[in-house]
Amino acid sequence: MKMKISRLIRNAGVLCIGLMSLPVSTSASSDIVSNEKPDAAKINRARRIIAALQHELEDLSERGNGPFLASIYDAEGNLVAKMPNTVALDKCSHNHAEMNAIRVAEEKLGTYDLGPFNLKLYTTSEPCSMCMGGIMWSGIREVYYGVPSESVERITGFDEGFKPGWLEEFKKRGITVYGNIERELGEQALRNYMEKGGTIYQPQR
Repeated sequence: MKMKISRLIRNAGVLCIGLMSLPVSTSASSDIVSNEKPDAAKINRARRIIAALQHELEDLSERGNGPFLASIYDAEGNLVAKMPNTVALDKCSHNHAEMNAIRVAEEKLGTYDLGPFNLKLYTTSEPCSMCMGGIMWSGIREVYYGVPSESVERITGFDEGFKPGWLEEFKKRGITVYGNIERELGEQALRNYMEKGGTIYQPQR
């Protein structure tokens, strides 16, 4: 199974970057949105992880991936899965970064229910409506995201879907959410993607 997971990650062109070697913004924690009382330790760790993910986006986009990247960690801080958006490469509309990372984690752990593993998902942008459902059904316990959906739509034109009250709905299901983490860094990564002619993959309507 380890060989299979390594092959999936290698084919997607995901790089492994040390979390402590990258700059992290000093934006105020008051910018963070959450469905629980803010936890400084969780926020600081999420800043390091999401900053590292944001720094990888340019290289991934040049390889044909979409401008989104997600990683999953276990309760001990071990990386379980890290995958980019591969919609255009795979010609598959549901291969968003979060869905890809969840699939790899489930394959690695040999289960459709990730709940018992107390996993945390970190993603460069707020999950779209599809990924929101996928996260809910997977058993992921905590979600940390960078760029909010309104910024993703404004900068790129992607349709992030309809998600009324999703933070509260996740809270009802025992899923903690923190958002707007390293937002400015992520927004710049999306602008870079657009300036370089990145593909906007969504259905014609």
